[in-house]
Amino acid sequence: MRRDDFLKSLAALAAAGALPLAARAQGANLKMMIPANPGGGWDSTGRALGKALQEAGAAATVSYDNKGGAAGTIGLAQFVNSTKGDGNALMVMGAVMLGGIITGKPPVQLSQATPIARLTSEYNVFVLPANSPFKTMKDVVEQLKKDPGSVKWGGGSRGATEHIAAAMLARDVGVDPSKINYVAFRGGGEATAAILGGNVTIGGSGYSEFAEYISTGKMKAIGVTSEARLKGIDVPTMKEMGFNVVIGNWRGVYGAGGITPAQRNALVDMIVKATKSKSWAEALEKNGWTPALLTGDAFAKFVDDDFAALRAVMVKSGMI
Repeated sequence: MRRDDFLKSLAALAAAGALPLAARAQGANLKMMIPANPGGGWDSTGRALGKALQEAGAAATVSYDNKGGAAGTIGLAQFVNSTKGDGNALMVMGAVMLGGIITGKPPVQLSQATPIARLTSEYNVFVLPANSPFKTMKDVVEQLKKDPGSVKWGGGSRGATEHIAAAMLARDVGVDPSKINYVAFRGGGEATAAILGGNVTIGGSGYSEFAEYISTGKMKAIGVTSEARLKGIDVPTMKEMGFNVVIGNWRGVYGAGGITPAQRNALVDMIVKATKSKSWAEALEKNGWTPALLTGDAFAKFVDDDFAALRAVMVKSGMI
């Protein structure tokens, strides 16, 4: 068959919907729901993934829709209600969304979307504004013991991992977790502005969101929630300071609800391809993200297990 005849045949098959889904996905116009305001971890993850998908040839274009609030559950609701059966729709999500679902009891559930892949993992870091009167986490804890309400904790939505970490810390030092003065923001950009402006006492988020400000001295990092010190980062762990607070964060992507197994597999293949691109490797390096690719059924089981683990921690910490 001549090349032009072959191309005409492919076009006819595509128009009739007879091409394999993976083939039709090539050059697709993907839609990426980012259930947070611009400037935070989910936003940077979604846009880095979109760039990698295009560089890898897995997508022709990627459009983004930011819809912040309620730990991502507002965006989740819009995604669930508007994309059913759409094999070209993706949504960024992560541990924060699980916490928001547990505390907020939204009208939609994550089970109404389709698990595709976990992408990255990282730990939270607690920071102080540069002009803070406090110097260490122990200083903050002493004030917390004296007057819990006087310490304003700034971070992501209620139920975010930094919120859970603050509750774990309070419980560990003998303070009622329900007395924590936690200020929730709709996105990382808002939380960062509040910390830089001294509008909160202490802030928490993934290290990558604060790295620039820590390196320039605009924020002082005083503790990370990892088991051991992070490589190349001179910040003590909560554990080494005597506080039993170890909790990780992770981010991933879901597809629309009601897609077929073939559509799901096509999306998984696209994500895997994107994570092998130079663009994705650069994003990992720039943001200090740890690659943690997990796909399909294994990712679905991970989400179920993490959901149960987070609920247990939140119950123990007095959050629910």
